Amino acid sequence: MGKTVGIDLGTTFSLVAYIDTAGKPQCISGPWGATLCPSVVSLDADGKIVVGEAARQLLLTQPERTIYSVKRLMGRGVEDIRDELKIFPFRIDENSRNVIRARLGDKYFTPSEISAFILRELKSWAEDFFKDAVDRAVITVPAYFNDAQRQATKDAGRLAGLEVLRLVNEPTAAALAYGLHKQRRGRVAVYDFGGGTFDISVLKLISSAEGDIYQVLATNGDTHLGGDDIDNALFAMISADISAKFHFDVRANPEAAQQLRKVLIAAKHQLSDFEHTTIGFELPDGRTYLREFPRADFDKLVEPIVMRTMGPVKMALADAKLKPSEIDEVVLVGGSTRIPLVRKIVGDYFGRAPHAELNPDEVVALGAAVQADILESGVKNMLLLDVTPLSLGIETMGGVVAKLIPRNSTIPASAQELFTTGVENQTGIDIHILQGERELAQDCRSLARFQLKVPPAPAGLARVEVKFLIDANGILQVAARDLRTGEQSSIEVQPSYGLTDAEMEKMLEESIEFAEQDFAQRQLIEARVEADTILNATVKALAREEAQSLPLAERADIDSAVRNLRQAVAGTDYKLVRQRIDELNRATEHLAEIGMNKALQAAVGGKRIEEL
Repeated sequence: MGKTVGIDLGTTFSLVAYIDTAGKPQCISGPWGATLCPSVVSLDADGKIVVGEAARQLLLTQPERTIYSVKRLMGRGVEDIRDELKIFPFRIDENSRNVIRARLGDKYFTPSEISAFILRELKSWAEDFFKDAVDRAVITVPAYFNDAQRQATKDAGRLAGLEVLRLVNEPTAAALAYGLHKQRRGRVAVYDFGGGTFDISVLKLISSAEGDIYQVLATNGDTHLGGDDIDNALFAMISADISAKFHFDVRANPEAAQQLRKVLIAAKHQLSDFEHTTIGFELPDGRTYLREFPRADFDKLVEPIVMRTMGPVKMALADAKLKPSEIDEVVLVGGSTRIPLVRKIVGDYFGRAPHAELNPDEVVALGAAVQADILESGVKNMLLLDVTPLSLGIETMGGVVAKLIPRNSTIPASAQELFTTGVENQTGIDIHILQGERELAQDCRSLARFQLKVPPAPAGLARVEVKFLIDANGILQVAARDLRTGEQSSIEVQPSYGLTDAEMEKMLEESIEFAEQDFAQRQLIEARVEADTILNATVKALAREEAQSLPLAERADIDSAVRNLRQAVAGTDYKLVRQRIDELNRATEHLAEIGMNKALQAAVGGKRIEEL
């Protein structure tokens, strides 16, 4: 058998981790030297799939063939994502029904297929690292992912050639990574503010001679709230400012829009460490937008978004029957928790400084690796008790919901209840399975329907036992049995927005062509993407006024390096492309210094220029 890993399939970034020989979880770096794999997928002009950093760079040059934040689409229908379509450039097949299909170039893919490309990329990272096959994984999901979203994640793992041993809630994985049970017993709140989702989980950690128990007391969250919303708020404000000052609509220019997003995300990151930053953006016509941006202005912009996280926090504590003062430890997870305002609001609410010792981007993947090791090694002295985030039940007479398994029930879980007929001589009973907290079926999510045949009889005579069973992954099985006749019917709930077995088999067959792509081809694609980015930047730099002062010999060296790189890109030797990139970088070092100096001078006088 191959190796087993832990995977954090994130909205913005994804990671893969393992347990080293010392028993510590470690994240695996990819070919770009970073542990973070951007959750971006692109289809290049040759019909090849590009994933990660190379795909993120293609967002600037071919946005119509590239997709990001696909996790927001997992297990959801077209009606569910109307709001996202207003913000994100998702290109959805108009004929999509039960399963969304997003367009990349001239092809369509389901969110599970796109996520599978990301998982397959991480799988290849791990296989390069281990020099061995990787065929099993523990994958994390937001605690508030519903049944459809969890099933879509399992489908993605299967398409990527991975046996998904367990789906683990992200906050639970974070607690595993911190190993807080080794320090003390207590109640822990895990505040997970990622790129596209927010989760809060309250756990009880118990250590004893018999072993360690991680019991989730309550969980809550919002699958439509994350760092992307902060990016969008920042983008909306700055693009409006650009429109007012320069009469240029950034939104109407996809390449300019992606370039501005990149600049704004960098500014957001700077404001986590510094009180001020300068936002500098070059318009396609050569004009430059500059704005001094203090952290105070940023805090004012994002505070409403951060405060939205506190609603689920209060609900989770209420479900756990705890006060903020009764929480012993608070753990921060997700890149958005680097924002000082987030740490302040969380710390003020709980009355204690939150844990932030581990890299908030990596902590979930590290916890997944811990759980993978537990399952692989058969460790018996650690018990993980998770919960189901939403209530499950069936529709009864009058469209009312009868809840069999309430939210925050520890899983695996089962429940059963007796029902009867409401109509004379009824020959069948429709079992309509629902998920949600509302009292009426029309207000809850429909998961599945099936029918149980019963013999004609007076109303109220039949005795039908309905049994719900949720496995450790949070996936639901439902069975119904007529106690009088023994007639039985059951279903493993295929979510309303999941994939049928036939669709899965077809996708598995199609995925082979991508799995067998030559590794050298992938390296060539990545090298070409990096080369195109550097060539474009060099051409722009040479067109600027300051470049005219370069010595003729230096300009000749740059022109020669550009020609050599263009020739290498036209070939198929990725090593030569990398070599030519290095040569061009060395040739343009002085040019880059000149451009940086001018930008800094402009930034210093930015306010005065804007006032004029």
